[in-house]
Amino acid sequence: MSAHLIFSGRRAGMMILAMAELLSATPSLASWRAGAAKINITPNHPVRLSGYGSRTTEHEGTSVELHAKALALTWKEDEPVVILTVDNCGVPAAMRDAVLKNIKQAGWKIADARFSLHSSHTHCAPMLPGMLPFLFGKELTETEQEHINRYAGELIRKMTEVVILALNAQQSALVDWEVGKANFAMNRRLPTPSGYANQPNYAGVRDHSLPVMRVTSSAGKLLALFTSYACHCTTLAINQTHPDWAGYAQKELELRFPEVIAMTAIGCGADQNPNPRRELTFAVSHGVSIAKETVRLINLPMRPIVGPVTCSSKEVMLPFDTPPDVPTWRQRTLDKNPQTAMHARHFLALAEAKNVPPALPYALQVWSFADSLLTINLPGEVVVDYSLRFKKENDPKRTWVNAYTNDVPCYIPSQRVWEEGGYEAGGAMIYYGRPNRFASGIEEIIVRNVRELIPAGYHIK
Repeated sequence: MSAHLIFSGRRAGMMILAMAELLSATPSLASWRAGAAKINITPNHPVRLSGYGSRTTEHEGTSVELHAKALALTWKEDEPVVILTVDNCGVPAAMRDAVLKNIKQAGWKIADARFSLHSSHTHCAPMLPGMLPFLFGKELTETEQEHINRYAGELIRKMTEVVILALNAQQSALVDWEVGKANFAMNRRLPTPSGYANQPNYAGVRDHSLPVMRVTSSAGKLLALFTSYACHCTTLAINQTHPDWAGYAQKELELRFPEVIAMTAIGCGADQNPNPRRELTFAVSHGVSIAKETVRLINLPMRPIVGPVTCSSKEVMLPFDTPPDVPTWRQRTLDKNPQTAMHARHFLALAEAKNVPPALPYALQVWSFADSLLTINLPGEVVVDYSLRFKKENDPKRTWVNAYTNDVPCYIPSQRVWEEGGYEAGGAMIYYGRPNRFASGIEEIIVRNVRELIPAGYHIK
């Protein structure tokens, strides 16, 4: 048992007994079937890590193992819904689609809208094909690219395996949830005379809410805990594999409850950094704070989640701002910054061929658990304004917003952040291989289309 969390066996036993009594008293709440599983995805060969362009070599070993974890939930005779969490900076849509295809080929009927893949955004996990193509400012060697491709193939196989394990493990269960709070996320957009700096902004907006989903068997056994928090996983910048604070949160819970599968997603934390950071002890303390708050919640009455689950998705197009002309691209190829120059060489060729993409395909996903819970899943690095707005325009007591879901194509700024400028507003597009920042107005495109997917009973205005 971890030294960080100390709870009496008597208290745990009382919790299990109370859960069993609740299930027997309200059999409709146990109309779920649920299964959870985890699998080790730590690379067994050298590979470049994602997240930081300053790294110049393949990784230098394993500090803490990486995992993929899956939770399958089925309400009565409905099709299952699947939640998959992955310790990685960003799993691209192509790999997510490959996993879903494999699951279907294995005989499971899972609609696209009923499958959510959540990247933890740890910056100490392997690079994946198609992600951050200009991060390092130079072409990878043939060997480095082969190692990345090899790991990606292994990861697809393991993600498929863990989902099928969870689906096969389903048993009668109760699902409930509650919202707590964690305080270590800090807005990182500090206004300065020269623009917005990546520094702690103590007056900046943030979302400290910590939604927690609990899954308990009909016998009172704790099966899974699923949490989400709006904060970057950038406590550490080492050249070793490490799941950062999200991994420590899960590890702490699994030490306390040895048979549980603990899972962590990331909310709209694109402009939020852990504070403090850059030391291992900080990653531990942040993770432990998540675990402690989770344990506090599950020892209190929680709100039942009932079905059926209505799952909707929609792809929208987010237009880019007018891209530079050919002479501008040509001039940028001479830039001293290697990432800027590499990005310009790529788009110079596309501009000369008149083939610069005008917009980004962006897949929205909304799940409503009858009238008990609304979850909004957004791809990319989404700034905190979105979660705050969705919880203002929909019932905040029943709304859960996740980002980094199903794809991580780039940063997704709000209109406010777009107008302010800076890294999240458009500066990061170079690393993600996009032709320019977005055009003004993408927030309204996203919000309007998400609203169309949300059942009217959740709307406030």
